[in-house]
Amino acid sequence: MTRRRAVNLAHLLTQTARRVPDLDAVVHGETRWTWRELDRRVTLLAAELRRRGVTPGSCVLVDGPNHPEFIQALFAIWRAGAVVAPVNARLHDSEIVSIASVCRPVAVVAHTSATSHVAAILASREVEAGVIVWGERGPSSISRISADSREESAYDFTSEHGGNVKVWDGDPAWYFFTSGTSGVPKAAILSHDQLGFVVTNHLADLMPTTDETHVSLVVAPLSHGAGVHLLPQVARGATTLLPTSASLSPDEVWALVERERVTNMFTVPTIVKLLVDSPAARQAQIDSLNYVIYAGAPMPMVDQQRALDVLGDVLVQYYGLAEVTGNITVLPGRLHHRPTPAGVDFGSCGYPRTGMQVSIQDDFGEELPPSSTGEICVAGPGVFQGYLDNPDANRAAFRDGWFRTGDVGFVDEEGFLYITGRLSDMYISGGSNVHPRDIEEKLLNHPDVHEAVVFGVPDVKWGEVGVAVCVIDPAASGIEPEHLREWLEARMSRYKVPKSIVFWPELPRSGYGKVQRRTIRDLYLLDSEANA
Repeated sequence: MTRRRAVNLAHLLTQTARRVPDLDAVVHGETRWTWRELDRRVTLLAAELRRRGVTPGSCVLVDGPNHPEFIQALFAIWRAGAVVAPVNARLHDSEIVSIASVCRPVAVVAHTSATSHVAAILASREVEAGVIVWGERGPSSISRISADSREESAYDFTSEHGGNVKVWDGDPAWYFFTSGTSGVPKAAILSHDQLGFVVTNHLADLMPTTDETHVSLVVAPLSHGAGVHLLPQVARGATTLLPTSASLSPDEVWALVERERVTNMFTVPTIVKLLVDSPAARQAQIDSLNYVIYAGAPMPMVDQQRALDVLGDVLVQYYGLAEVTGNITVLPGRLHHRPTPAGVDFGSCGYPRTGMQVSIQDDFGEELPPSSTGEICVAGPGVFQGYLDNPDANRAAFRDGWFRTGDVGFVDEEGFLYITGRLSDMYISGGSNVHPRDIEEKLLNHPDVHEAVVFGVPDVKWGEVGVAVCVIDPAASGIEPEHLREWLEARMSRYKVPKSIVFWPELPRSGYGKVQRRTIRDLYLLDSEANA
């Protein structure tokens, strides 16, 4: 079979810089780079990477907060034909070293705030070509830390020309590290051609009117889903707007939406909740917003409804995993009001994305009929190639060509998907399967419950029993765990009602803003053992 050329992702920038060179590409505080300027900077950094020995197919780790030079680094690495491995700036040193041990970067491009990460990687000897650092010295100042001397020195780029290195179908572009993993992290291999499909699909399904007059606000780490969301903005010439706050500031977000006339943003359910709960959401002019796109976790219906009340029908939900780059289902704003099937207290995550296929399967890989609960499996061009150097994980992830998401759910008669939970979240109590999401949704309908996480713990009599950890409204007075148990008993089968309900002031979250169910369970068990 003849090998086919793929389109280097950096070519998205090349095309846009030719078409609209003088429009804003990236805005960050007082910094405004045009598409011509971004393209020039990418070429210079790509040339420097090549000069240092970064070759096509080699890996470069990118580490730092959301910043124009993070975007520059991504496209420079692709222009040089290398593979990006972006990491969340909030990870622990040991986690960064573990990631480096998997992807084996030849170089690191890092922000000065990542000093401890850089030192840990250098000490581990996982990097060969040194470290290029950006930071407070200014947008054009990029420095180098030698892997041998560990000393930093300024480096002055010249205007050397460099085009996009040719790539082929299947050539890796991004090592996407899955969040929420335990032990050694897994790197999902995303190729140039697969991500090219994702870009087209995002534009078709999530934000179809996007063009060079639009502005996209980034309120999640570019190292993860927000980085994928960046790609269609570059393809269509929409400006990417980066807040300057080190952490999420709802006041800054809504001020930027009003001042810059933001048309779309990508985020996660927990951030949507924080944004719409802010008084600034009702005070700012937000009529420019066309799409508030959220993904990463199911959004409770009570939070969905509040967001719709505040923002209008601009919510767009999509469901997907790192391994499918979000390309599983979509729920446009107009369908957020769609009624749910009888007896279902949580909403749909939408219908299959364009060109993708969803199958609900039993334990043996047989497809189940509508309304039957099973594992959500998916096929199509959005599915990744596999995990980097991890044949055991690859064998577990695929069955008869289908990617097994590990999520559990069902489809209705019209093909809309409903997620009931993760296979790993389900517990068996007295021989009955219990899916936490249904219980959590019911708890969140209680007016005094802000957040809730349900999980199973070992029990001598029942095998496992449920525990609910809840965050209660500080203004609530006199509410007790037994009150919530009675609330649930009136609304669901008794075997599903958690045996224990505890109140915590807050829930731990990952660097991506996700509630960490496993961490909550471990903390609960440790506390129980300490008090035994």
